[in-house]
Order: sequence, then C-alpha cells, then structure tokens
Amino acid sequence: MCSLADVLDTPISTLPLDAWHRTRGGRMVPFAGYHMPVQYEGIIAEHRWTRAHAGLFDVSHMGQLMLRGPNVAQALETLLPGDITGLQPGRIRYSMLLNDSGGIIDDLMVTNVTPTGGEPAYYMVVNGATKAGDIADLRRRLPADIVIEHLEDRALLALQGPEAAAVVEQIWPGVGDEVAFMQGTSRDWEGVALGFGRSGYTGEDGYELSVPNSHAERLADLLTSDERVRPIGLGARDSLRLEAGLPLYGHDLDETTTPVMADLLFAVSKRRRSEGGFAGAERIQAELEQGSIQRRIGFTVDGRQPVREGARILDAEGNEVGRVTSGGFSPTLEAPIGMGYVATALAEPGTAVTLEQRGKLFQATVAAMPLVPHRYHRKGKSQ
Repeated sequence: MCSLADVLDTPISTLPLDAWHRTRGGRMVPFAGYHMPVQYEGIIAEHRWTRAHAGLFDVSHMGQLMLRGPNVAQALETLLPGDITGLQPGRIRYSMLLNDSGGIIDDLMVTNVTPTGGEPAYYMVVNGATKAGDIADLRRRLPADIVIEHLEDRALLALQGPEAAAVVEQIWPGVGDEVAFMQGTSRDWEGVALGFGRSGYTGEDGYELSVPNSHAERLADLLTSDERVRPIGLGARDSLRLEAGLPLYGHDLDETTTPVMADLLFAVSKRRRSEGGFAGAERIQAELEQGSIQRRIGFTVDGRQPVREGARILDAEGNEVGRVTSGGFSPTLEAPIGMGYVATALAEPGTAVTLEQRGKLFQATVAAMPLVPHRYHRKGKSQ
C-alpha cells in the first residue's frame, strides 16, 4: 500500500492537449500518470451529448506501439489468444496480453498496418496505466528480432457518437465508405500521417484518430469547430463504457481473471481455442470445457443510489458470492447500474442478488450486457 507521501511525490505528466483542455474549462485530475479532464460542463450533460451527437475524447495517455519483424504475427499469437495471423491488412482486433496462468495482463487493440508488398507491421494500442509494464513484458517475451516501437510522438483522439461519422466524412470524404467497425485506414493531412480506426470505448459509432503531437491541437480545433462536436471528459467516458458493458482494466480485469471469467470469449478465436499455443492456454481450454468458478456480469439496481466498486454481492442466503468491480448511475437508463463477478451459477440474466455497501443492502438483478445497445457501424447496417 502506497503512503500519501508516495502518492504526492509521484510525478504527473502532461498530455499534448493539456493547455487546450484548460482553456476550455476542463477540470483536470490525475489519471494513469497524467493530468486529464474529468469533465467540462458536467458528466451527465456530456454523456447525453455523446449519445445524441458527437463527443471528442483525448485518450493520448494510451500507449501506441508499432511491432515489426519476421513472423511477428506468429510471435504475437504466443501471448495473445486472438487470431493475429488471419488478421487482414486494415483490420482491427480486440485481444488480451496474457500471463502464463491465463490471467489478463492487459486488454488491447491490434491493427494490421502491413503496407502492400512491405514488411509485416502491427499497430497496437494498450492501456495508459499499464503501458510501461506491457512494453517491458512484450520485449522480454517476444523474440529479439521483433522490433517494438513506442510511438511517444503521437496523440490519440476519439470522436464518438451517432454524428461522428458525418463529421469525419465532411472533412475527409470517403473515409466512412472505406472503413466499417473494427477497420482502419490513413490519410495524409497537412503533411502528416493521420490514422483512423473505426472503434471506441462508448458503444457508439466513431473513430480513434492517431496524430503527431505537433498537430494534435489543430486536429482538436478542427473537429470541435463543428457544432455537432463537444469535448468530453473522463467522467462521461466511464459512464458510457459502463452502459456499453465494456470492462476497465485494473477494475473489471486484472491478472487474476481469465478471458472466460471476464466473459470475453469473442476475443478467443475458434482456431485458437482448439489449437492453443498461447500463454495460459491449458487453463483457458479447461475453463471452456468445464466452466469457470466466477463470471463477469452486468446488473441493475433498485432505487436511485449507485453501488460502487468493492461492494459485496450476496446470494439469497446472505452468502458472499462476488464483488462489484464498477458501478455508477446510467444517464440513459436513469438508474444505477454496474458490473462485477459472481459465482457462475448466479450469472444468468434475471437472477436476483443483494449488494452490500457500507452496511446497507441494495436489491439488484443480473442483466445481459450491453445494458444499453451498441450502435457500431458495420458494412451495410448499423447495430
């Protein structure tokens, strides 16, 4: 446990858009080692704006990596449970960096950015709070001829919401037709390479845009010059991802949880499930066959008071069967919601459970995730 002095002595870094946020009224707080805006005009207002229009999030604290080298996809498959060798150029895949016991070191996104006829290359985005450890782990466990470049000279902005695509299309015509959900592309913009990934962390359609630090402020100004776009802080980012059923590393995921426990089996491809060959494969294959002891769930809470991380989850007899890992108020549902882990037998949607927070009991119901439907754009349809 760190002391208060240790916390106060911990250096906090600034992002390329630090001054930009402050001049727009961003309330800055320490997060993942950086000063970051938690809100501008208010969490609920920003949440609802993103659901109705387009919100601009600064996620430059995330780690952007480029991996190159002979058989780099095969090498990554020794650590990740996803199908990387089958990932076509321009495609994005959600995956996890696993330890030798199948626990989740981090969750991440991988994009195949191999140029036509060029050396295989994969762009990876990892969590900000874990990026130093991830890079060290990758360098230690991957073959020495795999080059890992930390793109510290690039910022990352996320434009999310039902009007995000129209905003992007107005500035960069054709991007929307070129890429659907979990696809990427790039454009030359003001003499620099601007990367687009059609993904995000809100459950809404949108893009993550990778841009050199030198052009980050110009890009943010350009996007927010559109009346449909407003800057959005960490508070709404958290409530949006909670409604979307998206886990947060260090809260809903850690090295004690496996992809099976975390209900992230979509990220373990059919081929990898049968072939194995990745870190912790034996444990994960056993859990696939026999089931895991616990499972991540979503839930709704009776009443109006949110139940926060750390609250105990009890069964009908009052026995502790799990813990809340994320909790808050849903502006969309106008009700308290959350996520947590329970004994697998109680993970079925509709199951009634009791939550205990500071000696007070709350009635809750296990709910299918996402709690608010995703609206990702896929080829020929939205969902």
